[in-house]
Amino acid sequence: MPQAVATPEQQHKVRASAILNGRLKAAYIMSRFPKLTETFILYEILALEQQGIQVELYPLLRARNTATHPEGASVWAKLVERISQPEGTPVMHPEAAPLVERAHYLPFVSWPILRAHLHFLRRKPRVYLSTLWTLLRATCGSLNYLIGGLGIFPKTVYFAYRMATEGITHVHAHFANHPAAAAFIIHRLVGIPYSFTAHGADLQVDQHMLREKVAEAAFVVTISNYNRDLILSVCGEQSQGKVVVIRCGVDTQLFQARPANHRRESPPKPFTVLCIGTMYEVKGHTYLIEACRLLQERGIHFICNLVGDGPFRTALTEQVAQAGLVERVRFLGQRTRGEVIKLLQGAEVLVVPSIPTRSGRREGIPVVLMEAMASGLPVVASGISGIPELVEDGQSGLLVKPRDPQAIADALERLYDDPQLGQRLGQVGREKVRRAFDLNANAAALAQRFSAEIQP
Repeated sequence: MPQAVATPEQQHKVRASAILNGRLKAAYIMSRFPKLTETFILYEILALEQQGIQVELYPLLRARNTATHPEGASVWAKLVERISQPEGTPVMHPEAAPLVERAHYLPFVSWPILRAHLHFLRRKPRVYLSTLWTLLRATCGSLNYLIGGLGIFPKTVYFAYRMATEGITHVHAHFANHPAAAAFIIHRLVGIPYSFTAHGADLQVDQHMLREKVAEAAFVVTISNYNRDLILSVCGEQSQGKVVVIRCGVDTQLFQARPANHRRESPPKPFTVLCIGTMYEVKGHTYLIEACRLLQERGIHFICNLVGDGPFRTALTEQVAQAGLVERVRFLGQRTRGEVIKLLQGAEVLVVPSIPTRSGRREGIPVVLMEAMASGLPVVASGISGIPELVEDGQSGLLVKPRDPQAIADALERLYDDPQLGQRLGQVGREKVRRAFDLNANAAALAQRFSAEIQP
């Protein structure tokens, strides 16, 4: 077995050494890695490393090619799927490949995991048992959360052991649900300070254990003021000083503004509508397809490209066929960031028709909106959750009511009839992203928070 877990005094020396050497070693916990649809985690890690922070990856699961379980499936169904299907080589962005080589992947049960549990039961029995009890007590009101929490507990205990021996100075989790619970467990067992970023559905669907995770976190990051208000409504105003808004961001040097008047061709090309997102209910694809049917009835010459995959694709394909839109709506599947950039450059508008689902799931602020706006592309989006903090109606984009195909069609027809409006919205939108949603600037703000936590 590796060397013994560092004592609190030894951990303090590690953090003090990090200050003197100007070097931080952060552990990142996420549900799956690499995941094609969670580019914000990948590029945040790369940006942090540009800031001089060494990042170690601790995924709870290895991502597979595509999601095969329906949205809202129980944690038990997902666990059965994980066991019954072998892990394949994931579809991923090229930039993720070196990180995959470094990531700490583990099965749910192994001898190293068992030895880590025996270590803590022997050395810290009260801490170990009280941490497990807290997990059980705080999640017993949600069967999905309870099963998921028990599912991650074995390998998280090993992560704690390994992080302590490898000199991790800070733990950061992406998503407020099970990754944040893992960070909480690690902090309890070995005392490493932690933080987590809350996004959308992870915060809104199931808030079990949120108070405990916020209470013991060094700080909590959220991507919108909407989410910050939600956290404070659950955890109380005493958490106000802990919860900070640090936006997800995009590389505004990589996503460049499109050439002006790129539609001026002879003969004119179709008005190109783009929608990018995993095909779940919350994404609202069905309402965009219905809007496309309305556009066809109005005689508008358009093409709608749907990028992404997911459990709703079959139903959406059937809807397109029934609406007589096979020649108008195209399913392009999953694409890398480089391919997405090309699609953004060739489109007239990006549509994000998100909806709140019956289970309470909502979008946070979709990163694809930032990518499109950084490219100078006008956007049409549902005015829900944190989206209006990015898209100001009539200024940096057009907002519509969720579940309203008529409103989507009207907004698209407005942009079709007035290319100058689209150009103005695109220019203002790009400036908005450059000012408040730049990846490197926001990664620097997060790095400063990490640094503050190791100050003596």
